[in-house]
Amino acid sequence: MVIIPNPADDSSYYLFSVGVTYQFGLMYSIIDMRGDGGLGAVTQKNVQLMNILMVDCILAIKHGNGRDWWIIVRPSTFHLQTSNNSWYVFEVSLAGITSLPVQNVGELNGTNGGRLSISPDGSKIGFVNLGGIIELLSFDRCTGLISPLTVIEPPLSVGPYPYYWSSEFSSSGRYLYVSSNTVPISKLWQFDTWVPNITATKTLIWQTAVPPYTIGALKRGPDEKIYLSCGWVQPNGGYQYPYDSTMYYTENMNLSVINSPDSAGIACDFQPWSFYLGGKRTYWGLPNNPDYDLPALAGSPCDTLVGISDVPQIPLAALNVFYHSAWEKAFINASNIKGKTGKLLVYDMQGKIIHSEPLSIQNGYYTRELSMIGKANGMYVVVVQTEQERLVKKVLID
Repeated sequence: MVIIPNPADDSSYYLFSVGVTYQFGLMYSIIDMRGDGGLGAVTQKNVQLMNILMVDCILAIKHGNGRDWWIIVRPSTFHLQTSNNSWYVFEVSLAGITSLPVQNVGELNGTNGGRLSISPDGSKIGFVNLGGIIELLSFDRCTGLISPLTVIEPPLSVGPYPYYWSSEFSSSGRYLYVSSNTVPISKLWQFDTWVPNITATKTLIWQTAVPPYTIGALKRGPDEKIYLSCGWVQPNGGYQYPYDSTMYYTENMNLSVINSPDSAGIACDFQPWSFYLGGKRTYWGLPNNPDYDLPALAGSPCDTLVGISDVPQIPLAALNVFYHSAWEKAFINASNIKGKTGKLLVYDMQGKIIHSEPLSIQNGYYTRELSMIGKANGMYVVVVQTEQERLVKKVLID
């Protein structure tokens, strides 16, 4: 998941998440920090943008205008039943969320295990996957267009696979670090992206036996150091999530640190388990924070916010309903609603009301998780009705 500020409201945030093992695709929720006495409240929950299996990655990049955002995701090969090089890009602006046409560029991805990283200036995307891909792509912060740049390592057709788990750029953008969580040896690599033959610069920075731990995510911090998480693995090779109350070890109570990421080879000063987490524990992951302070792209066609397209528009009311078959719930989200109170009504296709309850509107939003356990398969009609308007949406239960 990833969290970004709402360009249209300085007190609310979007939380985007991808579904990897269930078919619920790409969703977003809205958190309004004015709610719950200033502690924040979820005003819209799990609004669906895509309903397909996804690759286990999501990337947020600040728009070249310095205000809006780009969200980038990839469809899983398990959905399309074949390898693909598809990219889905969404623009988040004053007008809300807008999807760009599907872009097909770069290497064919054959797994749902992949990760995305972005160079510090937002111009290059790194993609790695479990099957051996390490590639760089060019990103246009003004248009959202992705272009092929360099394939550092192509996908392997047969194993053993390197299980590339994560990647991260140094602060200058020169060095790319890649983690590999293979068994029995987990490894950390460095590549120099400023030379013609990037592949030839592959340098082993560190390796460690698996078990008792395996390398996970890489993330550049605000101090420009790169942090690495390790997940603890049981002696029999099993990876347990969550850990039980006895699983406190050096390897999962500390992060490892690359202290000088812009130095070549071992001069980068990698120090395993050198950052203590204050008694807390880490797994394979790290927070997926984007660069919130990335400035506008100076000198570009989009480095200014002055334009007719930025004139605020009156938002229209919208109702979204998504049914999750594994949970047997309908997720109901309405936005920009007029009125304060009303009713939630659910009809079957014969026009019979099968559910009715009062509803209240908070800051123009209404959200509800409605259990559909015991309801027959088929089409239903969901109605959100206030004293001023009536919103209608169909939903299929299957």
